[in-house]
Amino acid sequence: MCRKRALIATVLAPIALVMATPAFAAAPPKAETAKPAPAPTPVKASAQQRAEARRLDPLAQAAFWGAEFEVDPADAEAGAGLAKSLRALGRADEAAITATKGLIAHPDDAGLLLELARAHIARGQGFYAIEPARKVATLSPKDWRPLTLLGVAYEQAERDEEAEAAHRQAIVLGPNEATPIANYAMHLAAKGDLSGAEAQLRRAVALPSAGIQVRQNLALVVGLQGRLPEAEKLVRADLPPEQVANNLAYLRAAVGQAGQTRSWDAMRAGGGR
Repeated sequence: MCRKRALIATVLAPIALVMATPAFAAAPPKAETAKPAPAPTPVKASAQQRAEARRLDPLAQAAFWGAEFEVDPADAEAGAGLAKSLRALGRADEAAITATKGLIAHPDDAGLLLELARAHIARGQGFYAIEPARKVATLSPKDWRPLTLLGVAYEQAERDEEAEAAHRQAIVLGPNEATPIANYAMHLAAKGDLSGAEAQLRRAVALPSAGIQVRQNLALVVGLQGRLPEAEKLVRADLPPEQVANNLAYLRAAVGQAGQTRSWDAMRAGGGR
């Protein structure tokens, strides 16, 4: 920050001598009030700095994009980045609020609309994800991401036929993307078709775009079919020992309970990058 500069004017008034009257000393000069220099205008991060920030962990990303969004609340990229990092930290309500704020200045921004849909799905409020996802699907009819989000949103809204159609269309638009295939697989699993879900997940994990979540979904579906040793091998390939223990404990309990139900949406890959 700039140092404050004190500008002091020292003006000496001459002593006035008047005949037959005493002389009076001039009053001491008054110092002017120090005027602070204007604060420097905040500067946005460069494109390179933003690219580097995307490789940080979610907590560091939240701090970075939060600062960027504070500098310029109309920055769509910063708003979407902050919403995504908040969602990754489990703060889905805050993510939805952030995306909504960003959309005030950019109501048709696909990144913000997709993040709003993802945040609502993460909150378990898929009904409210339908409108933003539909809007992106209309603006970008060849983009598979809004369609796979629509599939999950329709499931949460208990609109199974529309969910099935959206999932299938997402796969048509992104045949080499793991996320829409994996989301469709979890749709099948939620309906009780574990063998069908496994077939789709094996197709998904073979794709270069498959991440840890897709492979762990396969472990879950395999384990729910009672093949725990095979599921354990899949789990251990990606997770540290303490998480392996937790996942296997869940699987053993699930296999041992008739009529086990689960919120499959927590296992989704989130509608893409």
